[in-house]
Amino acid sequence: MTPLIECTDVTKKFGDFTALSRLNLTVPPGVIYGYLGPNGAGKSTTIRMLVGLSRPTSGQVRVLGQDPTDPEVRRRIGYLPGELRLDERLTIGQTLDSWGRLRGLTDTAYRDELVQRFGVDPSRKVRGLSTGNRRKVGLVGAFMARPELLILDEPTNGLDPLMQQVFLSTTEEARANGQSVLLSSHILSEVERVADLVAVLQGGRLAASGPTQELRRQAAQRFHITFAEGEEVPLAALAALEGASKVERRLPEGQEVSLAWAGSPDALVKFLAGHRITTLTAPEPDLEEAFLEYYQQDVPGSRSAAAEEPSPAADPMR
Repeated sequence: MTPLIECTDVTKKFGDFTALSRLNLTVPPGVIYGYLGPNGAGKSTTIRMLVGLSRPTSGQVRVLGQDPTDPEVRRRIGYLPGELRLDERLTIGQTLDSWGRLRGLTDTAYRDELVQRFGVDPSRKVRGLSTGNRRKVGLVGAFMARPELLILDEPTNGLDPLMQQVFLSTTEEARANGQSVLLSSHILSEVERVADLVAVLQGGRLAASGPTQELRRQAAQRFHITFAEGEEVPLAALAALEGASKVERRLPEGQEVSLAWAGSPDALVKFLAGHRITTLTAPEPDLEEAFLEYYQQDVPGSRSAAAEEPSPAADPMR
């Protein structure tokens, strides 16, 4: 199948500053793709190129198989920018009607369903809306035409927990309908719940990408060890083992130790065989723990974290 998003060796520079370096990214049809990274990693720069607001310095960007600056491409995607600009003079209903006309939307049944789902009042003026309510308007606008591809930048910013769950359910419905979603978010728990694939950006370079569960398994495994009462806790010896890191007592004078372990744990098991222990557990890392590992890694050729190109407020229909 033709990828809905394809970035090939994409580099983006602003003067001497390299925001992205040789980015390769592929988003297939029918998936939710989490796009993660610390502030300044290059996420917003990528999204601006995907929606045709910026061009790469070198490399190629294709969205729906075409140049993303093509007006036809823009009509076929749903876009929610990180900062949403709305016409303050209009009501919410007028805003959605305007966006619908630009999209050629004729069947408004799904739009009306989304209005109810997100608790949006079409008669309210845009002026004075809270950040969360503006976000809900933007989400209705992004989803209402059932686009082939949704590009959502921090979509739950300002939403209460109930609306966050409504958003995630709506995103899962879109995937079931064959749509793809590129979800850029700093809330790792929501990405963990819905994303099939994940890319981690660090310092303008791709640090890791692949199926969500696979990347979790590749991250350093944590172990919790309880040494028997009276057994000396060998912190220094544990820390000296190749593969061990973040070795620490869970309580200052306690017998419980936690550590991170990279690679096969055979050496750790062999070491512990020479000591009296009462428990050894290896909880599955959650996504936040796993991706903090990637955030902290040095990616060859990456830059230190720095401010990205400013991301001006944008109208998703442009």
